[in-house]
Amino acid sequence: MAKAPKTEHSELAGEFTDDGITVLVDIYRPAGTQGDWTLEVITEEDDVTTWEEPFPTDREAFDEFLATVERDGIRSFLGEPEPNPAVH
Repeated sequence: MAKAPKTEHSELAGEFTDDGITVLVDIYRPAGTQGDWTLEVITEEDDVTTWEEPFPTDREAFDEFLATVERDGIRSFLGEPEPNPAVH
């Protein structure tokens, strides 16, 4: 079984709360490299949003997260609510 590669987490990573909703903002890259940063947002319900394109700096990744919250709202990271069962 292969070990997962070690990662380095940005100092900008951490919990973020807006509109009564808290998410974990995870910004990371392979440890010991100067590689690009990956941005993920994880909700309390374990919904995960991962940006497809990496970021040259952790600050750019965090700024993109903030811009997304400003543009779409923090609720945009929440999974789709369960549809209501049909009542007949």
